[in-house]
This record gives sequence, C-alpha cells and structure tokens, in this order.
Amino acid sequence: MTLTAMSPPLDKRAPSLPPLHTVTLTVNGKETQLKLSPWTSLLDALREYMDLTGTKKGCDHGQCGACTVLLDGKRINSCMTLAIMQEGKQITTIEGLAPTPDELHPLQQAFIDHDAFQCGYCTPGQICSAVGMMNEGRVKTTADIRELMSGNICRCGAYTNIVDAIEEVINKQTA
Repeated sequence: MTLTAMSPPLDKRAPSLPPLHTVTLTVNGKETQLKLSPWTSLLDALREYMDLTGTKKGCDHGQCGACTVLLDGKRINSCMTLAIMQEGKQITTIEGLAPTPDELHPLQQAFIDHDAFQCGYCTPGQICSAVGMMNEGRVKTTADIRELMSGNICRCGAYTNIVDAIEEVINKQTA
C-alpha cells in the first residue's frame, strides 16, 4: 500500500481571500471610507489608498520613526497598527499639521529656520513625533528632547538642528 493511496485527494482550488472591509478613517479632520483588506497597515492606507505620501515607509518594523503620525494627539508608528483598528480616532499626518493651507505649523517653520533636515525623508516623522512629544508635556531639558525623540532616526545626522528646532518651539510656547 502506498502513501498516496491512503491520503485524501488534494483540493486544487485556489484559496479564497477574506472579503474587503469598509473602514471609516478620520484623517486630518476629514472622514473617508475605504475598502481595505483586514491586514492593511495604517501606513499603507494613508499612502496607497489616500495618497497622503508625506508619511514615509522606512523600515516597516517600527524601528525608524519615518511613519510617525498622531493618533488622538499621541504619536504612533503607523506601520505597526492596522487601519481597521483606527476607526473613530483622529489621525493627523504631516499634511494636516498646519493650521491653514497657507501657513506652516510652528515646528515645520522651525525645521526650515534651523535647517533641521538634509534629505528630508525622516522630516515628516520627526515633526509629527515632536508634536506628539510636546503634547505629552514631559520635556524639561535638551536631554529630554534627545531621549524622547530617540525613536526617530535621521540617516543624514541632522540631530543637532532637529533638537534646536524643537527647543525653539518649546521655548516660544513656555514664554
């Protein structure tokens, strides 16, 4: 008796994918309905389905901070959460930080003023992370900024200018 004689016949049909789900996301104050696979990350939903490409895909493992956005005012790595889990929450990307389309958020302006970027790839994540960090209210010193921003990597090494830009905005807020 051979093994194949005892095995049940193979099902040769292609596996079916789960259905798409309708997900309602509120991004930069605008509610949008998307049809997404349940495993779509928030990062991919923003970039691929909403055309908000300011949020960058760096490592796709939550280690570089390039994908940082604000979720209800708190910073998160958008590559590490599923879009379907964010219904009912306020998502803010770099495109939605400015108070109006004709002016910049104070941190965006400070990054320009302090030349706090070189290639610019990490800049949206750096700025969103800095806004979230300031919302946390734990920054007291330059060392605090360096520690609390350590989840955001700048391959170009613009850290000194990034810290200077953040300090300027914090000092203006506390003055």
